[in-house]
Amino acid sequence: MSGIYQDMVRALAGLLLVSLVWPGMAQDLLMARSKQSFPEAMSALQNAIIKRGYRISRIQRVDVGLTKAKYKTDKYRVVFFGKADEVKEIARRHPDFIPYLPLKMSIFAEGEQTLVVAMNPEKWTEFYASPWLAAYFKRWTRDYHLILRELTDEKP
Repeated sequence: MSGIYQDMVRALAGLLLVSLVWPGMAQDLLMARSKQSFPEAMSALQNAIIKRGYRISRIQRVDVGLTKAKYKTDKYRVVFFGKADEVKEIARRHPDFIPYLPLKMSIFAEGEQTLVVAMNPEKWTEFYASPWLAAYFKRWTRDYHLILRELTDEKP
């Protein structure tokens, strides 16, 4: 396992450990571990996102910068997605929320398995008191859970 993966695993393990000590933190991150290989999980993630009515706006390779820094990795991406009408309406009504759009999930390989990690959208309710936005946060969180379940083959 390369240094960057070890660092990421340590960081995630640290977050999980802290979440056991501080239960509120466990709700900040949503995570799923898939037994699928990276290419299969990446395809399943994209299909699950599209199935929920979202459009993938781009997939950013994070590994290019890591490779230039001499880390051996080729399986780390951030998937950006959203619904165009929602993004436009939210940007119009809450321009201060634009930096958080489109939605995103990180996916990376860890040995023979693949992890998908995302911030829980309901966390934003602590910073945005708008009931109008809260409805989006709640639905996005539900959709994130459904997407992650598909990757782990869990039944709702």
